[in-house]
Amino acid sequence: MRFIGGTLIRLSKEAQLLALIFNDPLNRSDAIICLEGDGYFRLGEAHRLFKEKWAPLVVISGGLNCPQKGSYPARVLKDRLIKLGVPNNRIILEEKSQQTQEQAMEVMDLVKKRQWKRIILIASPFHQLRAFLTFLKAMQKNNLKIEIINAPAKDIPWFKKSPWGPTRFELFKDEFKKINEYTKKGHLATHEEAFRYYQHKEKNKSIKFEALPQTKSGF
Repeated sequence: MRFIGGTLIRLSKEAQLLALIFNDPLNRSDAIICLEGDGYFRLGEAHRLFKEKWAPLVVISGGLNCPQKGSYPARVLKDRLIKLGVPNNRIILEEKSQQTQEQAMEVMDLVKKRQWKRIILIASPFHQLRAFLTFLKAMQKNNLKIEIINAPAKDIPWFKKSPWGPTRFELFKDEFKKINEYTKKGHLATHEEAFRYYQHKEKNKSIKFEALPQTKSGF
């Protein structure tokens, strides 16, 4: 009974975190971080946020080249993003990373070098929770204090089989196993740390949530 009860409590915390992540208010940021994975499906959200002027730069993170699993390297994704309308000089490539933890560490290196204070994180909805917990842990390891805003990619089918295999709903169920495994390895922030982080974001008076910029002249 304790094991069952413990599992229910754990799932409840994940459900609460998902509610926070999927309702994260947008705010004007230094960069949009689009994680490689799930084919080209995440690029639409990166383009939308850039077009709406939530950030002046888009970072495409990931160098994995495995099209049969939906992974295209950042350079390939950049070409598609340019076709969508994001200028070449507004795109930064991070091509060293091969998985989520490496993406988080490489992006935090960019954050330090460019002294960014706020980033918008884009992954697919099924992957957003693990991506956020990984980035939060990387932020802690780098002794940084920045705001991470979650913006899961929209309009992606859950129950339709992807070209590279399982449905995203099936992948979503697997994510909880990965979260458990990688948290034990120290790769992810804990649920409690994530809750405290969200509480800090809300209480921090220096964070002012801005409406969409009205100017048409750019940044």
